Amino acid sequence: MVMPIKPSEPAVAAVSSQPGAVHDRVYRTLRSRIMFGEIMPGVSMTLRGIGTEFGVSMTPAREAVRRLVAEGALTMSSSGRITTPELTNERIEELAALRALIEVELASRALPRAHMALIERLQAINGTVAEAVAHRDAVSYIRTNLEFHRTLYLRAQAPAMLAMAETVWLQMGPTMRALYGRLRRTEPPHYHRLIIAALRAGDEPGLRLAVRSDVTMGLRMLAT
Repeated sequence: MVMPIKPSEPAVAAVSSQPGAVHDRVYRTLRSRIMFGEIMPGVSMTLRGIGTEFGVSMTPAREAVRRLVAEGALTMSSSGRITTPELTNERIEELAALRALIEVELASRALPRAHMALIERLQAINGTVAEAVAHRDAVSYIRTNLEFHRTLYLRAQAPAMLAMAETVWLQMGPTMRALYGRLRRTEPPHYHRLIIAALRAGDEPGLRLAVRSDVTMGLRMLAT
């Protein structure tokens, strides 16, 4: 099935006519849709379809796809067929291990800067996660779940490491959407509460354990 990619912002046609700006808008919009699970694994796209949906020529569509292929968010066959990746169990395990390594370190580095305002912000985001779960809104769930983690990791002040984590999230987006449907969640992630509690207590071992469990448990369930 070929998936039409509909821009999430109505102003796509009003974007600057500069080629770089056009390509960047297409890239960023597609990137967010993939990362947040708006597109399922194995969905096919075409450069022509992307160009039509965004009201752009083939050149910016091609450049946006090229960047996303380089990041592992899309795959392109020798015949030019573009798809969201369908990850093998081995690949899921690999990405889960990467999340455990990178995100545990980010959380540990963030802990000394985890002031009360940050903890309150994380609690508020977790409330939004709960609303997404209650409404069975998979995309909102993935978006707010990643916002929870990113808000914490920004305090680590380690931009290169955070960029690596976001690349893993991007590769996992469609698979996370498939995972959400399989888990049938009825409440927010249990480990989020443990993360917040560890931040309050200044408990680094507890924080590392909670983050590691949160970012790996679901993915490993998908691989079984």
